[in-house]
This record gives sequence, structure tokens and C-alpha cells, in this order.
Amino acid sequence: MTFHISLIILLFGVGHSSFSNPMLLVEQQLFQYIDDHQDEFVQKLAEWVAVESDSLQPRLRAKVTEMIKTAAVSLRCLGADVTLNDTGIQQLPDGQNISLPPVILAKLGEDPLKPTVCFYGHVDVMPAKIQDGWKTPPFTLTEIDGNLYGRGATDNKGPVLAWINAVSTFKALNIDLPVNIKFLIEGMEEAQSIGLEGLLEKENQRFFSSVDYIVISDNTWLTTKKPALTYGTRGNACFSIEVEGGEKDLHSGGVGGIIHEPMSDLIALLDSLVNSSGHILIPGIYDDVAPLTEEEKQLYEPIEFDLKEYKTNIGVKKFLYDTKEEILLHLWRFPSLSIHGIEGAFYEPGIKTVIPSRVTGKFSIRQVPHMALSTVECQVKKYLEDVFSERKSPNKLTVTMQMGASPWVANIRDPQFEAAKKAIKKVFKQDPDMIRDGATIPIARMFQKITKKSVMMFPIGAVDDGEHSQKEKISRSNYINGTKVFASFLLEISKLHGELKLEASKLKIET
Repeated sequence: MTFHISLIILLFGVGHSSFSNPMLLVEQQLFQYIDDHQDEFVQKLAEWVAVESDSLQPRLRAKVTEMIKTAAVSLRCLGADVTLNDTGIQQLPDGQNISLPPVILAKLGEDPLKPTVCFYGHVDVMPAKIQDGWKTPPFTLTEIDGNLYGRGATDNKGPVLAWINAVSTFKALNIDLPVNIKFLIEGMEEAQSIGLEGLLEKENQRFFSSVDYIVISDNTWLTTKKPALTYGTRGNACFSIEVEGGEKDLHSGGVGGIIHEPMSDLIALLDSLVNSSGHILIPGIYDDVAPLTEEEKQLYEPIEFDLKEYKTNIGVKKFLYDTKEEILLHLWRFPSLSIHGIEGAFYEPGIKTVIPSRVTGKFSIRQVPHMALSTVECQVKKYLEDVFSERKSPNKLTVTMQMGASPWVANIRDPQFEAAKKAIKKVFKQDPDMIRDGATIPIARMFQKITKKSVMMFPIGAVDDGEHSQKEKISRSNYINGTKVFASFLLEISKLHGELKLEASKLKIET
């Protein structure tokens, strides 16, 4: 006999005290089942980690497709209606064309009385080799001191499986899912989600038409112990500065001191971008930064952020700022500029007294709301052209914005944030930090822009999980409790959504 959550809501009334006990009983059953079957969930993660689904190396594209099909099988086992959607062809730098892996669109339930939650995740991973410095085989899940090490463990196979595990627990206990749930799972996230935007636009009026909430679990907490919900990320504008001199490289003994050297021009340009305090020197760059409201400022006060621990985690001795608030504001809330490298210069060990004829510097600006990419691009180009003009160099300057991704920010009053807070409180016994992410996660902005739906980032990994590193892991505790918190979230969003609909109905009757 199936235990219908939605029936309980109808019988007892949303918000009625009699409803809380049956819901608590269901939650306890779910949590107990998850605890009892955690070894099975870990084994499933081991099977997924074993697939070298590296989307950056074309030779492994078949492995990515294999991983997508494996995920599709897991979703079909839940009873979901699953389709594998073609997203076209990828052209490689050498001109070769290869097929993109299909994208999973899956749906489970179409009850108009229930809210519809769409989960996004990816099953591709970054490259990993044992010779890169891994202490354990990167594609063999290895448990050490309660941590599950392996490429993709936290980014993003672990969280994807935690969602699938949560839904499978309802199914195993014959408990009716309290929501309609949809899954979008891709295999090209680490390669800029090539082809996904077109699919979202195509499916916006079909697959996403009934979706109420979109949840992404593809980032981490701010600390190792305290859960977090993420409501914003910075954007990223990536630039190149090319300075071209003569037709060929020259010897410094033959022409050094009598020509305008491209490398000297480039170093001067790069040095003009940001000062030693991290302040960007491009005029007007801060003009469009959204003002900090008092409400937002208050969100920073309860955040647990250990400066000493964070220094240890990232391996530095000193920050540019001294207080928690200053550091978090400059990490999440203000733009930053980072210089990444120089192409065309001699970089091998030893000395080579060459004057390169053409060099390219690379830097990026992490922009924040309400900084427009087009405005940033104009400001950067004008500034660098002005600085270059002052040098009176005959060399040729070319400034290009190679890539741009806009920032994303959500409304923390959206119902799913409230539901997630309640679920976290039940599972982790504490309120979450409400955080932003200093990095860029284009998919959040993409979903928000195209679907116009509420988007929330709901991480279960800790800050030391080491995505992309040689120590990538997810703790067994976070993986299992993450499964619990997702299950609890489905109950909470169903209840809260029902309460909001009931209030809206009452208001409509009154008016």
C-alpha cells in the first residue's frame, strides 16, 4: 500500500497540527532507511566514479556518453520517463567534429496538486591521473577516515546520486512522492555546458512549463562543518592583451635598448590593471556595482567563517583584509581582477635572451550585479588603449574579451529557500549559512534567464572537498546526510507550497 503524503495534506489540512506527526513519522522512516542502506549508496557512487567521464578530452567522449546512459538507467529504475536529447556537434580546435553527449530530461509525476521541482546536475568530470599527485587511484572510490576520495565524488556525481537516492528511498518504502520531480543531467558542464543553452530554450515551453523550482547542487559549503545555501555567484569576463612588434623574435644582445619591446609594453599594461591592495584601477569599473543593502549586510553577521582555517585550506599566510565581513564582501560582493599568464614568452628553466615579437597576457574580472558585460568590455578596452597610447609605442595592441558569463543572484525569500532551511535544521541540527560564491556558475544564470523560474543552489559538500584537485572527496557523512536533507526538502517544499496555495485561495475569496 502506498503512503500518500498529498492525501494527508488534504485530510488534515495544511498547517494543521495533526499533519505534523504523520510527516515526522514519514521523515523518520526515510532517514532510517537511508542509514540502513548507506553502504549500498556508497557502492553506487563507487560504480559511477569508476567511469572516466572526462568531458575535456575528446578521446574519452564515449565514456561521458556511457556515464549519461548509466544515469538514465538509474532514473528509469525510479519509474521516471527518461529521454536522451541530442545537442549537436562539437568542433575541436583542429577542425575535427565530434558528437556531444546526450542530455537527460526525466520526469516523475504529473500531479497538478503538487509542486514540481527540477534538479540539475552533471556527470562529467575534470581530467585526473595518478601521476598528477593523487595518493589514491582517481577513478577508484577509496574511503579513508570517513572520506570518499575519487574524481567526481563531490563534483558532481555524489550530489547527483544523493538526489536519486532520496527519491529511491520514497519508492522503496512505498511512500508517495510529495512533489513532481524532474531531472536535467548533462555531461559537458566541465567544458562550458556546450549545447545546453539551446536545449533549454527549445524545452522552455514544454519540459520547464510546469516547473516551480529549480535546484542545483554543484558547489560547496563555506566551512567543513556548517551547511550553507547559495543565493548568488559572481560573473566572469576573460580578456587577452596581445602586443605585437616586429616580424620575428630578436636577440637582446643585438637590439636590446634600441627598440620598443612587446614584453615591456605588456608588463606595463598588466601592472596598470590592479594595485597591491586588490583595487581595480580601470576608471568606472565600480560605478554599476549594486549597493549593499542593510538586509543583505545582516546576512553576513551569523556566518561562521574561520579566517585561520580558510588560510590553511588555501595555503596562504595573509589576506588583503582583516575581518570576516571585509573578506566575504570582497570575495562575493565586489569585483576582482586576476592576472593568469603570458603566452609567447620563454617559460622553461634556464635563461634564453630572446625578445619575443608577440606576447599575449591573460586576465579576468569577476563581475557582480549590476555590472553589464558590454560595459565592462568597453571600460577595459578604452583604459588599456589609453595606457598604451601614453607609452608611445609603435607596437600593435589588440584587446579581446575571450569569454563572458554574467553574475547570478536569487531572491532568498523564495519558498524553496525556506523549505531548504527547514530541511537542513532537521538533518544537521543547525541553521545554514546564507552565502554567495566567488566563482562563476553559468548554469544558474542560464536557468534563471531562460526559464524565469526560481533557482537555488543547495550544496552538500564541504569547503575542503577539493573539486578539480588531486584530493577530491566527499565525506560519507555529507553524502548520506545529503541524501536525507534532499528527502526532507521534498517534504518541506510540498508542505510550504501547499500553504502558499491555500493562502492565495483565501485571499482570492476575500477580494
